[in-house]
Amino acid sequence: QINFVACQLFALLAAFWFRIYLSPSHASSAVRHAFATLFGIYFAVFCFGWYSIHLFVLVMMNYGIMNMASIPNIHRYSFVVAMGYLTLCHISRIYIFHYGILTTDFSGPLMIITQKITTLACQLHDGIGRQAEELTAEQNRLAVKSRPSLLEYLSYLLNFMSIIAGPCSNYKDYIAFIEGRHVHMKLLEVNWKQKGYDRLPDPSPTGAVMYKLCITLVSLILFLTLTKNFPMAYIIDNEFLDKTPFLSRLGYLYVVTQAAKPKYYFAWTLADAVNNAAGYGFSGVDERGTFRWDLLSNLNIWNIETATSFKMYIENWNIQTAAWLKRVCYDRAPWYPTALTFILSALWHGIYPGYYFTFLTGILITLAARAIRNNCRHYFLSSVPLKIAYDVVTWAVTQLAVCYTVAPFVMLAVEPTIKFYKSVYFHMHILSILVLLLLPIRPQTHSVRRAQNQAMLNSIKSK
Repeated sequence: QINFVACQLFALLAAFWFRIYLSPSHASSAVRHAFATLFGIYFAVFCFGWYSIHLFVLVMMNYGIMNMASIPNIHRYSFVVAMGYLTLCHISRIYIFHYGILTTDFSGPLMIITQKITTLACQLHDGIGRQAEELTAEQNRLAVKSRPSLLEYLSYLLNFMSIIAGPCSNYKDYIAFIEGRHVHMKLLEVNWKQKGYDRLPDPSPTGAVMYKLCITLVSLILFLTLTKNFPMAYIIDNEFLDKTPFLSRLGYLYVVTQAAKPKYYFAWTLADAVNNAAGYGFSGVDERGTFRWDLLSNLNIWNIETATSFKMYIENWNIQTAAWLKRVCYDRAPWYPTALTFILSALWHGIYPGYYFTFLTGILITLAARAIRNNCRHYFLSSVPLKIAYDVVTWAVTQLAVCYTVAPFVMLAVEPTIKFYKSVYFHMHILSILVLLLLPIRPQTHSVRRAQNQAMLNSIKSK
C-alpha cells in the first residue's frame, strides 16, 4: 500500500512535468510515448518486484498475437490469451496463497492491462476486419485502422499514468492525447464563435486536479479513521449476532459498507487526477459552458451516495469497467448478451466464491427493483410530498440492498457469506423473488428490451 501511494504521488508530479515540459509543442510523439512507457515500467517494477514480469509477459504475448493473427480472429485470440493468463493468476491467489492478499498484489494492474488488450484487439478488428455499416456509431468512432507500432502499443498498455490503478481508456483517445489532438478534437464540437470567442480556448486541468486531490485527501482520512475500526468481518461475529437486534444489524451493515468505500474513492480518484495532471481526460464542454475532465472518471460519488435505485448506484460505480464490458462483450455477443457479460465480469474479477454471490444477487435485485419501479412509481408522482417520500424510501432501500449485495464481495469465501445471509434471513433474496412472482412484468418492445439489458449489464459490475 505504501508503494502504491508513493508511486501514484510520484506519478502525479511526473504528470505535471509531462504536461508542461513534454507537451506536444515541446516534444515529438515518440518522445512522449517513450517517457510514458519507461516510467510505467519503472513504477511496475518498484511496486511489484519480480511479480511485474507477469505484466510484461502478457503484454508481449499479445503483441505477437496482434501482429501474427489474422484480422478476423485477432480479437478472439487476444481475448482468450489475456483472460486465460489473468484467470491462471487469479487461481494462484486462491489455491496457492489461500485467500491471502499478496503484499505485492499484481492482479489489479493485470486486470487493467487485460481490459486494454481486449479493447484494442476488438477496435482493431472493427477498423480493419469489418465494414463501416456493420458497426454502431461508437464502434465506428473508436475503430483502429492500422496495427500500432511496438512503441505505441507499449505506451498504451504500460504508461505511467495508468499502470498502477488504471483506468482503461480507448486506444484512439490515448493516441490523440499523445499527439496533442485530444483536447482540440473535443473543443471543435462547440461553436465558439457563437459564444463570442475569436479562437479556441485553452482549458487547463489544474482546477479539476485540485478538486480531485481534495477528494482523495478526504477519502484517505476516512480510510485511516473508519475502515480499520469498522471491519466487515464483525457483522458475522457470534457475539455481535447474539446480542444485536435485526434492524441494528442492518444499520451496522450500512456503516461497515460505507467504511469500506473510501479506499476505492481514494485509489480511483487519485488515478483520475494523475491522468488529468498529464493533460489526459478532457471530455468536452457541458451545457453551462464548463470544461469537463471526466473522460476517465471511474465513479460519481454524489450520484452513488444519493442513488434512489439499484441501477443508478451501479451505473456510477466502476464506470470504465462497465464501458469495457459493453464494448468487448455485450455489443458483440451473438446470443444471451447479458448472461455472457455476467460470465465475463465474474471471470475478470477472479474466482473467489464471494464474487459470484454478489453478481447473482445483484441480478435478482435489479430485476425486482425494475418491476417495482415500473408498477408503482407513477402513483407517487402526483404531488411533491409523495415524490419526496418515495425518494426517501427508495434511497434507504437502495443503500441497504447494495450493502446486502456487496458483503460477499468483501468476505470472499463461501462460509462467511452463507453465515451472513443466514443472519439476515436471506431477506433481500426472498423479497426479490416475491416481487418477481407477484408483480406483473410489462411486455417490452425490442428497443426497450435492449435498454433494459444494458441496465442488467450494469448490475453485474462490482468493485
